[in-house]
Amino acid sequence: MRDLFAGDPGERLSLAEYWADFEQRFWATAAPGFWKLERQQTFKEPGDDGWQAFAAGRWTESLEILDQRRTEFASYYRRIAERGFHTRRVRVVEKPITPYLQWELHVLRLRHEYGGLTRVVGPDRVCGYEVSGPLPEIYTLGTDVMYEAIYDDNGVLAAAQRWRDRDLVVRCQRFVADLYRDGEPLDEFFDREVASLEPPGGQ
Repeated sequence: MRDLFAGDPGERLSLAEYWADFEQRFWATAAPGFWKLERQQTFKEPGDDGWQAFAAGRWTESLEILDQRRTEFASYYRRIAERGFHTRRVRVVEKPITPYLQWELHVLRLRHEYGGLTRVVGPDRVCGYEVSGPLPEIYTLGTDVMYEAIYDDNGVLAAAQRWRDRDLVVRCQRFVADLYRDGEPLDEFFDREVASLEPPGGQ
């Protein structure tokens, strides 16, 4: 996968620099929209109330918190549509599904419902690109910029790498779009593989 970067290391942004840069650029996204690839099976999101409840083993509460975000998600994706672009995400899912990913798939299902469409692929679909290591967590905004999320050893977002070379951004966006085309719509995967799972024990 990193061959697509053509040896370009990008530029490292601190977390504060990344959030400011991303927020400014996101709402100006043009075609082909926002494309994201998620590969890791476990993260930590200490700033999210729903994640905190999940991590503490309060599964029902975590889902109640998520359900309370419906108005927020509806407004968010309505604003995206009004700006004239869309968001698409590829989620790699390994089995057995990790406790974190079980929780995240509930979040993604709600996003999917309001327009943030996700498709799921298995590790068999990406293993051929992982000879030198797991796929990076990347996302592109139009053809202008790409970020890679950088996590610390605990799985908490710590920084980001940014690229602004158009050819590189387009190559990586097309890679993610190809995976998306081959993936299964999240709602179908969720109904079959996630809905009947017992509550996880947190993390």
